[in-house]
Amino acid sequence: MKDLTSSVYTFADLIQGNFLYVDKTEYIWQLVRPAKAMYFLSRPRRFGKSLTLSTLKSVFQGKKELFKGLAIYDKPYDWKPFPIIHLDMNGRDFSTLEKMEERFKQMLREQADLNGITLKETSSDTMFHELIKTLHDKAGDVVILLDEYDKPILNNISNKNVSEFLAALKVFYSVIKEKSGMLRFAFITGVSKFCHVSLFSDLNNLTDITMDARYATMLGYTQEELEANFGDRIAALAEDRSIDEFKEEIKAWYNGYRFEENAKTVYNPVSLAKFFETGGKFNNYWFSTGTPSFLLELIKKQRFDFEEVLNNPVSNFAFDAYEIDRINPLTLLLQTGYLTIDSAVKRYGDTVYKLRFPNLEVKGSFETYLAGYCSGLRVDQVKDSVYKLADAVTAGNVDAFLECMKVFFAKVPYDVHLKDENNFHLLFFSIFMLLGISIEAESRTNEGRIDAVASNEGFVFVFEFKLDKTRELALDQIKDRDYCRRYLNSGRKIFLVGVNFDMERGQIQDWTSQAV
Repeated sequence: MKDLTSSVYTFADLIQGNFLYVDKTEYIWQLVRPAKAMYFLSRPRRFGKSLTLSTLKSVFQGKKELFKGLAIYDKPYDWKPFPIIHLDMNGRDFSTLEKMEERFKQMLREQADLNGITLKETSSDTMFHELIKTLHDKAGDVVILLDEYDKPILNNISNKNVSEFLAALKVFYSVIKEKSGMLRFAFITGVSKFCHVSLFSDLNNLTDITMDARYATMLGYTQEELEANFGDRIAALAEDRSIDEFKEEIKAWYNGYRFEENAKTVYNPVSLAKFFETGGKFNNYWFSTGTPSFLLELIKKQRFDFEEVLNNPVSNFAFDAYEIDRINPLTLLLQTGYLTIDSAVKRYGDTVYKLRFPNLEVKGSFETYLAGYCSGLRVDQVKDSVYKLADAVTAGNVDAFLECMKVFFAKVPYDVHLKDENNFHLLFFSIFMLLGISIEAESRTNEGRIDAVASNEGFVFVFEFKLDKTRELALDQIKDRDYCRRYLNSGRKIFLVGVNFDMERGQIQDWTSQAV
């Protein structure tokens, strides 16, 4: 059995180190087969983009021996080596324009040194021109591999001068188009995609395969690939559990990403590797590699309606590139992997998409951080409150549930107080979504009110939260609108709970309940 790794992203090191490599070279073959080609691919972080570029690099270095036993090995390909420029934005300091320029020049000098070239130009864009032309004159058509092209933007997305970073990137990346006649191949990856009228206007000769059905499973592992490559490990870890049930649990935690509406879903490869490395411990591995503070800030600032997005289809415009000065949180959530395609349907001739969180790993972690960001509390405080709420439902204790909610809201610092109704809705929604991982829970919001349900095998709590009204009015509305009808034949004990929330104090004022 080959070793697993979640920290080696170089193809040659994987093969020579006898690490497990899930064969993706059929896709690589399709990419390199044309005489000339230029591609762009957007995928979430820690999803195998760097390994894909490294695999392409080994192909264009002509290292056929590394591919023995893999799909590409026997393909009709001449394995001719090409001069390669490999620019990796990971781990670089792009905190200022000056540092970004210096880092670009540093990368180009490194690539020049590797190819035995001394650069005479002094600005990053002219150095890039010089490097491509000199390599082309010396050894023929050039291959460009660019990893995490959007890192300088994402690192500065909350800065007021982010448009200046975009303008500087546009100048640098325009070299790729200007020198396209000297290129054999180019592959550019990133997490996000900026609008075609800005950065991508100068890269419109790239073939965007981000949502191309042919490459939807090129990164990540399908269920079939999981079972073929990790079947022995799954059987060993299952112990006295049913293997099928264990596989379903693994799937619920780490599968679920869909990059084209009709494509198979895939597992996050890093999360899966860490899961096996830790002896089958279910945990958040992907999310812990980076908290999306810029996303949380954007969601709160733009009053993003999670409930609307998760309950209603969105148009294909949600998947488009975006303008840096008009960022749509939904587009970023999709591109960065926090939301994914659930299904697609036709509506009035257009395709619309139902969205969801990919899996438990992403859902639980994102909602915890979102609740923490909206409340100003630490994530451990949020999780502790959610556990207590779930315990109260399990015990059928309405008062304990509301007392726990009251304590939670009382902890919210004054400077992030819940006088903003939208912030309150967002916080309440994230708490009930978190509850939904441990027990059955959901909430719906409307003007001036929230209705919610929390339940387990024995009890159902049907809530109506009124904002600055009365608890009696809240309870009457549950009865008048017959919210509990769908639970009447469930065999569970039902409690109707009317709650009034004081927006000025940011606190639950009082409540009343009635058993059905």
